[in-house]
Amino acid sequence: MERLINILSSKLGTDKVSVKIQKIIFDIIFQHVQDMVYVMKVEKGPYFRYLFVNEPGMKKARISAAAIGKTLQEVLPSELACSLQIHYEKLLKQCDSVVFEDEFYFNDGKKVYGETVITPVYDEKNNVSYIVAVTRDITEWKIERIKLMESEQRYRSIIDHNLDAIIMISPEGEILDANPAASVLTGYEQKQMKNLSIYNLMDDHDLAKSKDLIEKTCLGFALESLEIKLKHQKGHLIIAHLKTAPIIVNGEMNGLYVICKDISEHAKNMDTIKFLAFHDQLTGLLNRRALLEQLNEQIFTPRKSKKEFALISIDLDRFKYFNDTLGHLAGDEILKTVAGRLLQFQDDNCYVYRQGGDEFNILLLHSNHQTTNSFVRNVFSAFVHPFYFNSNEYYITPSIGISMYPNDGKDAEMLIKNADEALFRVKEKGKAHFQFYRSDMNTSIPMGLTLETHLRKAIGKDEFTLYYQPQRDLVTGEINSFEALIRWNNSELGFIPPSVFIPLAEDTGLIVPIGYWVMDQACKQIKLWNEAGHHSIRIAINISPKQFQQHNLVDVIQSMVEKYRIKSSSLEIEITEGMMQDTKETLPILKNIKEIGITIAVDDFGTGYSSLNYLKQFPIDVLKIDQSFIKEIPANEKDMAITTTIIHLGKSLGLEVIAEGVENKNQVEFLVKAKCHKIQGYYYSKPLPAIEIEERFLVKKSE
Repeated sequence: MERLINILSSKLGTDKVSVKIQKIIFDIIFQHVQDMVYVMKVEKGPYFRYLFVNEPGMKKARISAAAIGKTLQEVLPSELACSLQIHYEKLLKQCDSVVFEDEFYFNDGKKVYGETVITPVYDEKNNVSYIVAVTRDITEWKIERIKLMESEQRYRSIIDHNLDAIIMISPEGEILDANPAASVLTGYEQKQMKNLSIYNLMDDHDLAKSKDLIEKTCLGFALESLEIKLKHQKGHLIIAHLKTAPIIVNGEMNGLYVICKDISEHAKNMDTIKFLAFHDQLTGLLNRRALLEQLNEQIFTPRKSKKEFALISIDLDRFKYFNDTLGHLAGDEILKTVAGRLLQFQDDNCYVYRQGGDEFNILLLHSNHQTTNSFVRNVFSAFVHPFYFNSNEYYITPSIGISMYPNDGKDAEMLIKNADEALFRVKEKGKAHFQFYRSDMNTSIPMGLTLETHLRKAIGKDEFTLYYQPQRDLVTGEINSFEALIRWNNSELGFIPPSVFIPLAEDTGLIVPIGYWVMDQACKQIKLWNEAGHHSIRIAINISPKQFQQHNLVDVIQSMVEKYRIKSSSLEIEITEGMMQDTKETLPILKNIKEIGITIAVDDFGTGYSSLNYLKQFPIDVLKIDQSFIKEIPANEKDMAITTTIIHLGKSLGLEVIAEGVENKNQVEFLVKAKCHKIQGYYYSKPLPAIEIEERFLVKKSE
């Protein structure tokens, strides 16, 4: 200490006052300050030897007074000594002060951070003879700084690793910084973005609302949100959800965060969901939900509410027949083709919908009774050409009902109901035409579930009756065969036409128990007539496709024959041409039925897709010519030619041929000339109950 004072005294002076002042200064600096003070002597080597250490220095560095006069390597652990040696040597090289940070531990294990300033002291030859090291405890500052750095790193990590684009902008919109996700979203590198304005990234249509959002955020409104389109560097647009938040530093806003989330895929999915919600999945047409919305829009939007329009309800005739016989795949293809043909009419004033099944709707805006009439005729023309499936052609006709707004209904449900009511009337009167709704159409026959409820109870309530239509032999004039036809007289609703309840029975599966009831009653009637002496009687019953698919059909038929002890040949089953399409399944069933001795007839022959091969393979006994060929005889030469061909074909194959739907004398004369075996139709007799058949056609015989 004294030596150091002497060295420094030469600089300050040697008078008593100066020396006293020097001692006070040194005492204050070295003994009373809390900083650690070390004075090191520089020796050749270089070595650095302790010359002075103040009290805080000894305590915090954990060295004693014995260290005075020793080198760094002799006093300190080698690692620490080596580190200090480097800093001291650096000072010798640059001949200037050196500042560095280090860390050490107290006896209690507490970690301490220090900042050291080492300053050279030169001798008279301007060589560094001593080094004064002052170390300040910066632990608190260092810890705060570390916390701040960690906080910044955490913040930066959140920003940099965020999947959403985060862009820092000035209040004027200039981009100050951006995370990697922003580069991925926009296609610009982070450096490139710093030369852009946030508005350069936005679609022109969104600029106004985006500026409003940013200006609002500048006023302190955090996390405002907006859906906009961003421009990618490659030119395409990205749908993004944008949020903004102000950056507040020391109570002042100096920028904003713009957070952009790419929702393009989400928007696409939402568009898909919306499309599915309002469109039919099979055909792509608008669905019932879309129809209701557009009807309500037309009715309840003030500027549109007084404009007249038409609601057209379309149902495909005999579609269930095609669907059941050709299969659902074919049915779906037909529906898609129908949709395509109807779509040709769609424009700004015409919308096409599919309700489900084979039901379609057309909303025809700005249309009166006359223009709707003309439009519907054009719709029918779209069904003139055949439908194709598996290289076969089929003809399908529509039945159409129409309601007009506002005359036929003031709301959507009433318009739909009345269009369906008009359609129901069309179906009831023979299909394949159209009709406008009239107020007097309110039918006493309930639709839908109410009718189904009555139908389910009909057998139990004994409401069904069999009628029989005679089949007259054109050679002998005899009548010994009949077709059994079911009739329904409901206790509440009265007579329900077969054209109404048979399709419903098909839809609900009730056709199977109803079909078995018909079979049972026909066999019972055969027994009764046999007992009355009529042993050559034969009754034909229709077998539906659903009934034919029942695995126990053959067993049921045999049990019925055995139950009533009748000749199996006196029972005839009629199948449609379509049921012969699946040879693999149909042939074994028909062979089993034939083994029982049952007569097998093909109904509606000529309307389906039978081939000569089917007629050759299947054990068929009777061909029934469909009434559609008989209807236009003798006016239609093609029908006459087809009918003649079927008759000759049947005869050559040894089959009995029966013509259905015979209604006039000219038809009878033609069929006689063509040598048809039998005729059936209103010309000779309509279907009659059993008692009338007995009175008119069966001569009573005693047993």
